[in-house]
Amino acid sequence: MPGFHLNLSLMTPGHFRHSWRSPQADPLAYLDIDYFQRLARIAEAAKIDAVFLGDGPALHGEIEEAPGTGIDPLILLGNLAAVTERLGVVITASTTYNSPYNLARRFQALDHVTKGRAAVNVVTTGTPAAAANFSAAAHPDKTTRYRRAWEFLDVVTRLWDSWEADWLIADKHSGRYADLAKIHRIDHEGEFFAVAGPLPVAPGPQGRPVIVQAGGSDGGLRLAGDFADVVFTVAQTRAKAVEFRSDIRRRASAAGRNPDDVKISLGVVVLVAATEEQARRRERELYAQLPIERLTAALLANLGLPPGSFGPDDPISAGDLPEDVPPEAFSTGFGVSTRALIAEGPRTARDLIQRGAGGSGHRLLVGSAEQVADDLEAWYEAGAADGFTVMPAETSVDLENFATLVVPILQERGLFQREYSASTLRERFGLPHPHRQRVGADVSA
Repeated sequence: MPGFHLNLSLMTPGHFRHSWRSPQADPLAYLDIDYFQRLARIAEAAKIDAVFLGDGPALHGEIEEAPGTGIDPLILLGNLAAVTERLGVVITASTTYNSPYNLARRFQALDHVTKGRAAVNVVTTGTPAAAANFSAAAHPDKTTRYRRAWEFLDVVTRLWDSWEADWLIADKHSGRYADLAKIHRIDHEGEFFAVAGPLPVAPGPQGRPVIVQAGGSDGGLRLAGDFADVVFTVAQTRAKAVEFRSDIRRRASAAGRNPDDVKISLGVVVLVAATEEQARRRERELYAQLPIERLTAALLANLGLPPGSFGPDDPISAGDLPEDVPPEAFSTGFGVSTRALIAEGPRTARDLIQRGAGGSGHRLLVGSAEQVADDLEAWYEAGAADGFTVMPAETSVDLENFATLVVPILQERGLFQREYSASTLRERFGLPHPHRQRVGADVSA
């Protein structure tokens, strides 16, 4: 496929989470399946590769001010797959608060029922409150979470590989249905898991569902290089994005993989309108809704700065920052990205929050359809990404604006597909059919 891939985030009310206060916004849209089905149909009409939804297995701490994560994305996006034909679904799941066998089985099933449109976005869950919901005495530290995640994905991929492609006999005369020599246990014994396998269902159309990964810490980068098909990332500067993509490709090569088999999807928050003036007016309205004091406190914590050490309009310089992103930071990737901005010159918390789309941390892109298309093209041509995960500032408005205003421009320039080029998500991303990993004895033994 020429050009880049495009995914759309369905986070509602939007990546400006306080946009539920906008006059036209429905405060309960994030629980409305009709609303999401409408968005999915808009995305498919624009030939978007996939829709994406994040998740967190605990009540969001800011529910007093803005909607939480809402419906379980496996249920919600499974429904959206049923009302579309070609649109991929990228569903977030935690490696800390799931078991590998259950996750492998569910996503294998999803790959069948979507006819090859399933992807799992693996996260380790940075929310300590989640532990109390899973009979855990404490939330694991980041190093432990990523060690577990590596073993988790090792088990999951081997389970997906536990059936060989030619397992089916289906000889109606003899009554022999499956060749047991082609179905294998994995007999895994590790630090966190003991899993015999195999899965009770054969591989789906993709061989394996697409694996998406988003961590920016050392553990996350290793996970990406070893397992990810697509890496979802954050960057506030083009240079940092190019550097990140080069690093992931190097890590994939070191893991014995073809670096072209790992795609970088750069997250960007988009606020787009017919004219720049209209977009800027909406931007000012969204900024006016932000709880700036609370967002400043969250920013300082993520940068490793003491509470109250800077007000919203106090400049923060590179010399004010600790040497490294603190291990307790909510996101290493967001911390590194924000530091790259400060390295260019002192920034106030207010400026950083606004540049980071009202606290989401991702780069904010505001403008007319032509301006948005120009920006995405420039970043792509610079080698910053293989594609983009577009995160609407106000989903009920910006998703449709992007699909109907920006996508036609990208298609006209030959940067994005006019029609779906393949039936499975894996093929559309230009990913190879997965190679089978080591498995144990076959089930006939």
